[in-house]
Amino acid sequence: MFGDLFEEDFSFISNHHCGKAKKSKPRDFEPPAPRDFTNLSGIKNQGGTCYLNSLLQTLLFTPEFREALFSLGPEELGTLDDSSKPDAKVRIIPLQLQRLFAQLLLLDQQAASTTDLTESFGWNSHEEMRQHDVQELNRILFSALETSLVGTSGHDLINRLYHGIVVNQIVCKECKNISERQEDFLDLTVTVKGVSGLEEALWNTYVEEEHFENENLYRCGACDKLVEASKSAKLRKLPPFLTISLLRFNFDFEKCERYKETSCYTFPSQINLRPFCEQTEMDDSEYMYELFSVIIHKGGCYGGHYHVYVRDVDELGNWQLQPLFSSFSIIFFFPPQKNDVQWDSEKNPPRLKDSSAGCHWFDLNDSKVQPIKEKDIEKQFEGKESAYMLFYRKSQLKRPAEARGNPRYKIPTHLLNEMNAANTELQKKRVECDSANNGMDLHLHLSSCYMFHNGALHPALTWKESVVDLTIDRRKTLGDLRQSVFQMLESWEGDMVLSIAKPLPAGLHLYQILDGDELTLDGIGLADGADVFVWNGKEVGGTKVMTGPDHEPVVINVLRLAEYNEGGKGQHFTESQHVFSCSTKLGELHRALAPSGGIILKNLSGPEKEAKNWEVLLEEDMNRTVRSVGLTDGCSVLILDSHDQSFVNVSSGNLTAFTYDISWLQVKNFCRTGDEEKHVKITATIETVRSHIGQRHNTGCFPGKLVPEDYTVKEAELKMGSLLGLCHGKAPTSTQVYQSCGSNTKKHKNPLPLMERSVMACFEPPFLANAFPICMFLVGDNWHLRRIDWCYEAGEALSQELQSCIESSSGGFFSFPWRLAADTMEVFLFQALTLPCCQEQVVPLPSFLRAWTVDSKRPGKLLRSNKQRLNDYRLGARVEICIEPLQKEENLGPHELLLRVQMGIPGERDYYDSMDLVWDISKECTAWALRQRVAAHYCLPVEKIEIAKYFPERFEWLPISSWTQQISKRKRKKKQESLQAAPYHLKDGDVIGVKNLLLDDMKDFSTLRDDIGKEKQRQLTLEKKKSRQAERLQHPGFSEEKLNMKHRKPEVALSINVGVFR
Repeated sequence: MFGDLFEEDFSFISNHHCGKAKKSKPRDFEPPAPRDFTNLSGIKNQGGTCYLNSLLQTLLFTPEFREALFSLGPEELGTLDDSSKPDAKVRIIPLQLQRLFAQLLLLDQQAASTTDLTESFGWNSHEEMRQHDVQELNRILFSALETSLVGTSGHDLINRLYHGIVVNQIVCKECKNISERQEDFLDLTVTVKGVSGLEEALWNTYVEEEHFENENLYRCGACDKLVEASKSAKLRKLPPFLTISLLRFNFDFEKCERYKETSCYTFPSQINLRPFCEQTEMDDSEYMYELFSVIIHKGGCYGGHYHVYVRDVDELGNWQLQPLFSSFSIIFFFPPQKNDVQWDSEKNPPRLKDSSAGCHWFDLNDSKVQPIKEKDIEKQFEGKESAYMLFYRKSQLKRPAEARGNPRYKIPTHLLNEMNAANTELQKKRVECDSANNGMDLHLHLSSCYMFHNGALHPALTWKESVVDLTIDRRKTLGDLRQSVFQMLESWEGDMVLSIAKPLPAGLHLYQILDGDELTLDGIGLADGADVFVWNGKEVGGTKVMTGPDHEPVVINVLRLAEYNEGGKGQHFTESQHVFSCSTKLGELHRALAPSGGIILKNLSGPEKEAKNWEVLLEEDMNRTVRSVGLTDGCSVLILDSHDQSFVNVSSGNLTAFTYDISWLQVKNFCRTGDEEKHVKITATIETVRSHIGQRHNTGCFPGKLVPEDYTVKEAELKMGSLLGLCHGKAPTSTQVYQSCGSNTKKHKNPLPLMERSVMACFEPPFLANAFPICMFLVGDNWHLRRIDWCYEAGEALSQELQSCIESSSGGFFSFPWRLAADTMEVFLFQALTLPCCQEQVVPLPSFLRAWTVDSKRPGKLLRSNKQRLNDYRLGARVEICIEPLQKEENLGPHELLLRVQMGIPGERDYYDSMDLVWDISKECTAWALRQRVAAHYCLPVEKIEIAKYFPERFEWLPISSWTQQISKRKRKKKQESLQAAPYHLKDGDVIGVKNLLLDDMKDFSTLRDDIGKEKQRQLTLEKKKSRQAERLQHPGFSEEKLNMKHRKPEVALSINVGVFR
């Protein structure tokens, strides 16, 4: 149904006839694909118009209908060009239908568009997206055509082809009086339910009689009393084309819903209607009909997809189940002739002749057209994809010989000319598109404009002057390319060699020579935008050139240490670029870069110059090539002389500190009492620890980010030239958060203590990441906390929750949001160890804690695997986690299930305290396996226990029996059902009740608490029911059925807007 929903519409025929603005298409848009081997055109689906497409194709392959429509000229229908004139009476629907049929017959495109036709219907985009019933459309379209053709010679077109008469008769058995009523029809509707096929349905309707007898009598007008009678229906007049609608959709009054009848319903390819007619004296040929179209519906009663099987009566298509012709074709152009349409030579292939002329069937499914066999129709007798409308034609209707295989037959001249122009434009666009798609742009580099130096080719002039662009068809041969180059370079002398070239950072490098003049450019692998070097194959500018991937030039960055300058800025090394062949040995590279000796280190990470990425080239590597050690373009090598080798750990072959990491820092001493502050510069590497820079004695008030004493320069994110201040006090460690505080009275100047980060981790960033100063104000007997702003004045007041958290920072339970997605569960449990409850119970390690999510105030999901990151649990926002202390260390595996088992107290409706039971379900998770595990836990025989799972939300117990005694032999072969599936859904934390049958014969698992809980639930349900009843009394139109009714889109009636032409 929605196959072509997003398919772009494209048509070279003018679409402005209806007087409505159209969206312009780009001129370089790819033209539509031509017709395939069937030589028939499909119809594009606008989103939900498959039902319309199926009916239009049926009308198209009704030759008498389309020829009658084509017989109406502009003098009767008007022209589309006059549709915008206010006084003109243009019959747009027949005109657009004529034009669409001409496109389907003559326009060389895979699928035609119905946009203009549906606009003439008055449909908007919503109507085109809404699917309707094709039987309804058939009647409405015929009605619209009849209205549009009033006053023309085609006013009786529909009646002439499709009109029939049914007569209903009632015969009195006493006076033999006949009462009859005549009905006109354009299509017959037959039942499907309870009927085996079309002939049986017609027999039940038009042969069998209904008798009025006993209590069900008929009042005869002639006898003027109730009498026995018989009722029957007959076909009085048969149309040339018989349309039959199958009642596939019915209504189930018990379920109060619609459904589709998918039972088998046969229909013949030929049918004799004599038994169903009122007059039977004529020849059999008057009653014989042949099937020529079947509209098929796939889906249910609320939606689906339509397509159609049609018989090609005029043999317009090329029927063959497999294409016999190559997809490659040569297009010939012929001058247009009068009353003729321009075609490709491939469009009239030899037609397959057989004894069954005119009996070829095609499946037209929107844009797709495929040939089918006649026996394929039998597949549509039943199922979700089955026949929905049948179209028969009289066997007497014979087609003229000139119409066979001639799509131009009886098409008006103005439409032939329009299709000629459209095909010419299509061919032109396809040639342009073919040239654009197969055109190849090549960059020709001329050897006379290049010179070879520093291991690569470089242009002697500018790049534009050294390169010539050439466009050529990729289907041409290498010989054609060589000839084209010769024609461009008239002054070329000697042999001409074409080589693939590739611009590299070092310059242009040559690869394989192009050889094989008979091969196509596409066949030799020449790509669009390729660089081709034109030369003699030996030398360039008198220098021999080495080609191939083994001689690729590589640009290497060479770094050397520079002398240290204390006040200098930037990098402390010199950098230069050198070019080497990838086959150069490291010994040659060493002699070229360090002739006086030294150590060479390589860095394969390009611009990343961290010390860990550097590696020493050892003596045994000197016979290896540049490529074999991984040196490529952009890699760096560091040359260290003998006095610089202290940075290298020769035993490990790694660099301990790189020049880029040797930085200088500014250090100010804020501890001095004088007016001047001592300001010095020091040298440090990224691994220098902060405690080595200076000593701290007392913590003072310093506005800035404190650097923990165990941080390195890299961890503190200090850059070269950063200012580091020294102040009084004890420096915090990396696990502490420092809060400075002030007071408005000298009397109460008490700094907040250093708080462990494990306690403060509940604060949301940026509180966690950076310390901020806090000042305390004494107002009366109460302290108030405020943040200090950037002017070192009292700023905004802290929230009450944050004040409480700070005041209870000795280790309480904080309810602030916690963003530790990057931490592991083990880190989280370490934080939980600081809570008072864990300190009181003396929990030694995180493995003695069990974490659960909180679901409806109960433990929900067990968070196992302490090494897993918190964000891997997919907990979501604002999740609540409860912590359960354990008596012993626990580390549950992925296939271990944690259950709470509790033994029932004999003679009482209660249980002992629950116990943890770890059950390994790696092998099986069945009821029998659980019974064995519980029995082993309590040291009881398996047959002497009963177990049940508790559902606390319902206050119910569900007994778990051994399913191995209940399943059939057939199901036993399959995998046994798991307790983790329905109806038990066993999971971590579930409560399992156990009954010891040796001591307790009461198998009721419920308790008094369960009775109280169920009673509360019952009272709550009654209150809700009373509330709903009160609401219904206040709103009489409100009903419970409306709440429970499944919401579906309202069904909208189908309509076609037609002008008045009387």
